Amino acid sequence: MGDINAIFKSYDIRGLYPQEIDEEVCINVGCAFAKFLLEEDPQTTKIIVGVDMRLSSESLSDQFIKGILSVGLDVIHLGLSSTDMLYYASGSLGAPGAIFTASHNPAEYNGIKLCRAYAAPIGEGSGLERIKNLSSTVIQIPDESNGAVTHFDLLEGFTDHVLSFVKPEVIAGKKIVVDTANGMGGLIVPSVFKQIPSEVNILYEELDGSFPNHPADPLNQENLKDLIKSVVDSSADIGLAFDGDADRVFLIDETGMPLSGSITTAIVAKSILDQQSDATIIHNLICSQVVEETIFAEGGKAVRSRVGHSHIKKLMAETGAEFAGEHSGHYYFKRNFRADSGIIAALIVLECMAMKGVKLSELREIYDVYSSTGEMNYRVRNQEELLKVVEQKFINEETDHLDGLTVKSENWWFNLRPSNTEPLIRLNLEAKSKSKCDEMLNVIENIIVAFEESDGNH
Repeated sequence: MGDINAIFKSYDIRGLYPQEIDEEVCINVGCAFAKFLLEEDPQTTKIIVGVDMRLSSESLSDQFIKGILSVGLDVIHLGLSSTDMLYYASGSLGAPGAIFTASHNPAEYNGIKLCRAYAAPIGEGSGLERIKNLSSTVIQIPDESNGAVTHFDLLEGFTDHVLSFVKPEVIAGKKIVVDTANGMGGLIVPSVFKQIPSEVNILYEELDGSFPNHPADPLNQENLKDLIKSVVDSSADIGLAFDGDADRVFLIDETGMPLSGSITTAIVAKSILDQQSDATIIHNLICSQVVEETIFAEGGKAVRSRVGHSHIKKLMAETGAEFAGEHSGHYYFKRNFRADSGIIAALIVLECMAMKGVKLSELREIYDVYSSTGEMNYRVRNQEELLKVVEQKFINEETDHLDGLTVKSENWWFNLRPSNTEPLIRLNLEAKSKSKCDEMLNVIENIIVAFEESDGNH
């Protein structure tokens, strides 16, 4: 049997197949998920299940479903789905859901993302620990199941929903290159763009969980090389890079330059505020300062959030926010049941370009005003002690502990966050100039080195 303790993470379930996550574990998790939902709401009757194209997704999900059925709940089986399709299904059908995916992880991984009805989050602090505890019990599955499975194709409904966020006719005529990395974007992208008269070239469209061309992780610049080359060589207007389960997207402008998740967040935020000037918009605390500045400049209300979808979705519900964005390429929409969708964000950016009559390189210029390090990881033995040392070094600056340690000065800011899963500290630093960014990076790295050389004891 796999390792329950290893696979339950902060936001989802994920691990190596079959060493950590296997069929036996998935029976237990399916049964536990059903019991957890019935504890919360005894009126629960069904759970939606989708799978990505990973080689182990079908066999794992079959056992997971077996666990659900044993408790007496029914299953609505979506078949092959992107994660945002699962969230749409959960929202439109008003039922909890699960999708088998390991997102951007390599082929040897698999996992499960869970949600309550209407795509409400389940993560650390919002139910995942309870499901883990229930999963730890060895479950005897009866030979006869009590629930039933219904198969449901939601692709057309999902496509219509996505297109409702923009005026498709405005986007018409654009030349678009999409790299779906053999992931679930290969299912949803053709369906969406079939409705928009445009020239679309899809790289690695075939659904193949072995990822034969490159890993489905657009955060890694190496994985964008083919897309960048294709955009430049074909004089395309934009490039779109999706991750494995297609809930995230990264954009490439016509010159071959990638946009950060922060710049995309700022562009989408401006579009939302053009339609609703007093909207509340959430950004996680490591988004560029330009996001908050854009929201304020347009008359909106900006709310800072911890990193991670469960925190953001909870905050969206509490504040009534119309939109939320993360540096990592997650974009959440109130009208999308507060769930994230890469394809919706991409369409909104395309619409902005068309309505303003500008190239993406011109559109991004407005927001590309700060220098940043991006996310950098450092291996340290005692993350919490390091944060105390760093805070003491910057005792005269503005600090907060919303998520790790954030230190803010007039010309720069940085955030240090402990990893939830590894002995790592994550640094995000931004400054008004490249020289100031380099200077502050050097200062912080020297503190980390000195800390480690002292055996992490202060």
